[in-house]
Amino acid sequence: MIRNANVNIKNKRATFDYEITDRYVAGLQLYGTEIKSIRDGKAGLVDTYCLFERGELWVRNMHIATYFFGTYNNHEVKRDRKLLLNKKELSKLQRATKETGYTIIPLRLFINEKGLAKLEIGVARGKKNYDKRQSLREK
Repeated sequence: MIRNANVNIKNKRATFDYEITDRYVAGLQLYGTEIKSIRDGKAGLVDTYCLFERGELWVRNMHIATYFFGTYNNHEVKRDRKLLLNKKELSKLQRATKETGYTIIPLRLFINEKGLAKLEIGVARGKKNYDKRQSLREK
């Protein structure tokens, strides 16, 4: 029984501020109240970024609102969350971030067909102001 499986939360500033080169889909390690809040659509990806710590990829500053029906066990709103990827994907991402100017940013948070929360991440390079103006002209 999957309810409200059409959750699709986007990072709207990502394509404007960054040039995306590669995209990956990663799983998230979440608490029960976090997945319930995501299914209610109460999450945000503003000012969110990914970083490597001890060989693992973590997402930082991702806002998931507290669950309304949660008890004293409710989760922290902006805690660091571990991303679940294969070793090959992790090594590719780590090599990509070693290059100057490249970073990993979340692009989209969604619920897949099985009811699991997934985060689409991208290897990105920041745009200059004239690049941003050029992309606005193309629209």
